[in-house]
Amino acid sequence: MSIPLHHAHPWQVTAKEAFEIQHRLALEVRLEDEIKPDQLHNVAGVDVGFEEAGSITRAAVAVLAFPSLELIEYSIARVPTSFPYVPGLLSFRELPAVLQALEGLSRLPELFLCDGQGIAHPRRLGIAAHLGVLTDIPSIGVAKTRLTGRYEEPDREKGDWSPLLDGKERIGTVLRTRTGIKPLYISPGHRVGHPGSIELTLACTGRYKLPETTRWAHRLASDKRYRQSQ
Repeated sequence: MSIPLHHAHPWQVTAKEAFEIQHRLALEVRLEDEIKPDQLHNVAGVDVGFEEAGSITRAAVAVLAFPSLELIEYSIARVPTSFPYVPGLLSFRELPAVLQALEGLSRLPELFLCDGQGIAHPRRLGIAAHLGVLTDIPSIGVAKTRLTGRYEEPDREKGDWSPLLDGKERIGTVLRTRTGIKPLYISPGHRVGHPGSIELTLACTGRYKLPETTRWAHRLASDKRYRQSQ
């Protein structure tokens, strides 16, 4: 399947050029809730791992039915790693493989939950925001660690949250997805706002800390028993 890309750009760039691309694409991010849970039929988890000492990037996209969260399709792509590890520029290292994995699906998903940041990023363009702008598909960043911003610890029950702030600007949510367990760092990527990012992440989360989208994508990106594509 061919992926129509909006705002396409080169990937073989310098770090300075990558920063400039991020600043430009961040202006295209939309932070309104344009999709509601009752409109969704499927959701996709996106995760990336590395093989052969980092020389191979392995990206996985897991598509789950919604709201049942049953796996219905997946695609895995393995491509040579062509961009160095630079903090804040991970999408330039990872997204070429993700885009190739998307080509292995029978149809594009309706929502991405990416293992990484949305706008909770120094230039407001983490991997979820970058992927969302390129594909014009709603996206959310679901990260296990904080990249930037400050917050107060949310209460301990599942569903409790506190805002993630950069100065006075809200860039995400620190969300408790399981009672008594460390929270996740949720941020809108594209075509999703802060309320929707919370609601949709919780709707994709079962009994575990990580959403089922993330759990499946991580398994596919890390476990060599899975084939290159379904």
